[in-house]
Amino acid sequence: MTENRTPYPVRVDASLDAPSRGLWLVKWLLLIPHLVVLAFLWLAFWVVGVIAFFAILFTGRYPRSLFDFNVGVMRWSWRVHYYGYGANGSDRYPPFTLAEVPDYPAHLDVAYPGRLSRGLIFVKWLLAIPHYLVLAVFVGGGLWLTTRNGTENGWNDAWSAGGGLVGLLVLIAAIVLLFTGRYPEPLYDFVLGMDRWALRVAAYTALMTDRYPPFRLDLGGTDPGSIPVEPPGPPPTGMPAAPPPTPATPAR
Repeated sequence: MTENRTPYPVRVDASLDAPSRGLWLVKWLLLIPHLVVLAFLWLAFWVVGVIAFFAILFTGRYPRSLFDFNVGVMRWSWRVHYYGYGANGSDRYPPFTLAEVPDYPAHLDVAYPGRLSRGLIFVKWLLAIPHYLVLAVFVGGGLWLTTRNGTENGWNDAWSAGGGLVGLLVLIAAIVLLFTGRYPEPLYDFVLGMDRWALRVAAYTALMTDRYPPFRLDLGGTDPGSIPVEPPGPPPTGMPAAPPPTPATPAR
């Protein structure tokens, strides 16, 4: 019997892409151009979020063009995070684009909401506090999107640097990779689950969905929301299929 995992509107996927033994030692240097660009993108993300706050307040909708831009910023950040010390899951250099790149091993998408609650925009940062406590252990002060109270709208998103459980596990995996040439799969699955949790909470507090993030660690690179629902199969062997309905005889 399989566990029923309800898909969440924030879909985060990744596939382990044969990272080399030692490139992680210099990725901090290779990431500098991305971090410079992302500093400006996250400033724009915050400005767009403020505009979206008032748009939702008066119309109940997140303007689609602004929504797509902020999804793109999160997508770009996730690729950089995956390449770097948030997963070290690939040696393929992240592309400089907000768009989805189908052949890159890390993907992120957020389902566009038709309408959003006007009242929730004032309290989402407060409702997410239980998640903050969990993520404080998971990602700590790692190079990641952290959400904290502190603006007039109740939320703010920024980059920070430090450690956290994700950073520690990625470091352990990198050392194992250095000496064995193999990335420990259990560590990879756990790291991806924690990253996925953090991204769900980030999108929720950035007003991009009203669905409360689940307290659930979806391990591995495939998000439950990306698993297609299987169509009903044929009847079991030995059991006849239901006969077609008999057409009614017209009255005379």
